[in-house]
Amino acid sequence: MDTDFDETYVLLLLADSNLPTGSFVASSGFESYGTHGFFSLSSASSAGKGSAATAGTVAFIQDSLHNYARSALPFVSDAHHVVDAFKDLEGKLEIGHDATIKKLLELDELYETMTLNHVAKRASKAQGVALLTLYAKGFTCPSGLSDEDHLSKSLAVLMDRLKWMVRGEETHGHLPVCWGVLTGALGISLLRAQHLFLFLHARSLLSSAVRLNTIGPYSSQQLLLHSVRPLVEAEVSQNKDMRTGIFVDMHPNDANDRPAMTWPLGEILAVRHDLQHSRIFN
Repeated sequence: MDTDFDETYVLLLLADSNLPTGSFVASSGFESYGTHGFFSLSSASSAGKGSAATAGTVAFIQDSLHNYARSALPFVSDAHHVVDAFKDLEGKLEIGHDATIKKLLELDELYETMTLNHVAKRASKAQGVALLTLYAKGFTCPSGLSDEDHLSKSLAVLMDRLKWMVRGEETHGHLPVCWGVLTGALGISLLRAQHLFLFLHARSLLSSAVRLNTIGPYSSQQLLLHSVRPLVEAEVSQNKDMRTGIFVDMHPNDANDRPAMTWPLGEILAVRHDLQHSRIFN
């Protein structure tokens, strides 16, 4: 079977909006953004209410994508590399479980420390453990269908260990780390994993906009193709080589190459999500 076809097929499965990953329960601050009147800031340069809402939606996605790419993508990359290193152990997979789990826990703890608000933490943890569950229930080979190879069995054990550690509150199970683990286990290249990660974040924001009746479903598709696509590509290009720095020695002056929050306003709005008198997202 062609390797590129295999990877493309798995990407299509992961891009399915029906996957039970829990992304529909959170708006990443978008609902709070609208409640606090930020769509009206676009009305001065837009002809009408609809145009203002569309402009405000694109502005939010641009800022949110830039912040998320800079703060979360390095964790996706490092987690993906950790799983790739585990797969390279070949005949020594059993002895690599503990070392791999330890590295993933370090990444998870660092992301927990860097995530500044409880709303983002709550959503990230819910979606992260959903991805681990998805691998066990949706991507492992069904019993009786065919014999799994040794690598597949070892990856299933690794994912199960990580999932039960999250369930047992031994670690947090944040989304970027779990996404890197999932895509690494499924054999998706790092660049495609990064690209799909940001694409799904942008699509989730547009889905939130549709549910909030800010824009319509057709407008959402237009924006996803024409306005959001260059934003996603630009962020991947700019941040694809960025790493967390905890597995390699980095000079103190290399702060620009490490993860960081770039949109303080977005953090403030996300923190205020639970203070809204009424809301449809968790």
